[in-house]
Amino acid sequence: MKALVTGASGFVGANVVRALIAEDVSVRALVRETSSTVTLQGLPIESAYGDVEDFESLKTAMQGCTVVFHLAALNTFWDRNPTQFYDVNIGGTRNMLAAAAEAGVERIVYTSTWAVVGRPPEGELATEGTPLSSEDLRGHYRVTKNLAEREIEAAVERGQDVVVVNPTVPIGSWDVKPTPTGRIVLDFLKDRMPAYIEAYLNLVDVEDVAQGHLGAWRRGKTGERYILGNQNMTLLQVLDELQRITGVRRPRIKIPMGVALAVARVDAFVEGALLRREPRIPLEGILHAKHRRAVDCSKAISELGLPQSPVREALRKSVDWFREYGYV
Repeated sequence: MKALVTGASGFVGANVVRALIAEDVSVRALVRETSSTVTLQGLPIESAYGDVEDFESLKTAMQGCTVVFHLAALNTFWDRNPTQFYDVNIGGTRNMLAAAAEAGVERIVYTSTWAVVGRPPEGELATEGTPLSSEDLRGHYRVTKNLAEREIEAAVERGQDVVVVNPTVPIGSWDVKPTPTGRIVLDFLKDRMPAYIEAYLNLVDVEDVAQGHLGAWRRGKTGERYILGNQNMTLLQVLDELQRITGVRRPRIKIPMGVALAVARVDAFVEGALLRREPRIPLEGILHAKHRRAVDCSKAISELGLPQSPVREALRKSVDWFREYGYV
């Protein structure tokens, strides 16, 4: 059997590809001709050049595939052209579903995000069914990923077999971009983090996230969502772990959330609106992190067999990978 992985050259995508190869699954990777494929170099895979915005390229790439892992997305807090969020995250998902239906794909695993899981009442853990509020849907990324899940729901109603996974904050090897969490690790290693904010995260080893994708393919229930996460932590707890791993002294100054939001809004206006370049301080990320977002991952653990590798070791793998590949 053959699996198509869209977004295969990305952080999570590359780890999903490796997990499939380890299970002797034949992999076809959808990559854009302009994308860096350093994460896939040397792997025994078939490359299909295309784009989720190009329906015909998707349909061609899916020929002969039994399952599609759809990870391709505009996964960032900012883009010079905001319409790209809608074209890629919604339009690309719609194209993928239509192409899979034409190609006779048996099952789709759709990669969403924990950013579209609602916030629970104080003292409780969020689950897959925790409802979203209007405040939870700020920013193009979260809005479009939420609407993309509505496309999935419609496809399931039409009879397509789709399982949704909602990764939290993956950490580990092959974070080439890097992700916002990878940037935290890099800034820490480079001593570029003079202060911190009271942010809330759920960290998970990216290799466990990859295994969660395989579990969703093999054991997930059609139309269901599964939160792929592990340890609920504050940013301070993450920095304490990094200090223990590296010996680098963590920042001691805590910035009040109100100050962080004010600085982020100024940065968004100057860098994003005026200079048309990515802000150093992502406003959407600050808005997301300011609320306590502790989640319950027991559904994915019990139904998909999601591993729960120690987060400290995932952070260590991230540190080692960045050092090995010359980021530090």
